[in-house]
Amino acid sequence: MTTASIDELFAHNREWAERMERDRPGFFTGLLAQQKPRYMWIGCSDSRVPANQITGLEPGEVFVHRNIANVVVPTDLNCLSTIQYAVDQLKVEHLMVVGHYGCGGVLAALQDARIGLADNWIRHVKDVRDKHAALLEGMDVQWRHDALCELNAIEQVMNIAHSTVMQDAWARGQKVQLHGWCYSLNNGLITNLQMSVPDVAGLGEAHRQAVALVASRVRQ
Repeated sequence: MTTASIDELFAHNREWAERMERDRPGFFTGLLAQQKPRYMWIGCSDSRVPANQITGLEPGEVFVHRNIANVVVPTDLNCLSTIQYAVDQLKVEHLMVVGHYGCGGVLAALQDARIGLADNWIRHVKDVRDKHAALLEGMDVQWRHDALCELNAIEQVMNIAHSTVMQDAWARGQKVQLHGWCYSLNNGLITNLQMSVPDVAGLGEAHRQAVALVASRVRQ
């Protein structure tokens, strides 16, 4: 695959805009009208994991936040502010944390690899690794990376559920459901980790079942 120059990116942009307006007259005018997505996607910054294309959603239909290894922590005001805007202002109905198999950040956490400044961020994934150390150590080495990718997505759903944003939203009766997924670069398919949380009441049981499902999928 050849790498496009900066000038080529502008050319591609013009071609795309012209094609969209030709094929779907009024497309951009419609986007200007209002942003009303039903979904929020919290995913990895990996360039191979584009939220809109994976889900088949149009621009304006999914609100996106991305960072290394799709991590959500209480001290990250960037992520939490984005979640609050999505929940309080846009009134999204579904918020998905989407990991992906083959994630480099997760692999670095699994192997204790040093990659630079990001090591401080990946520390949060190491916390997930350490929390589930017994589960990971009990499976064949070849499946540990996939399993940690899944467990990381599950734990980030828990972090969102415990945030003041979600606690307040659920307390006022707002219908927002959280989900944990994992995307495969091999075939383009999303795995539902069965970590779906409609409110705070079933959080603990949903977590227990989702972690148990990770363990049950392990192939010895």
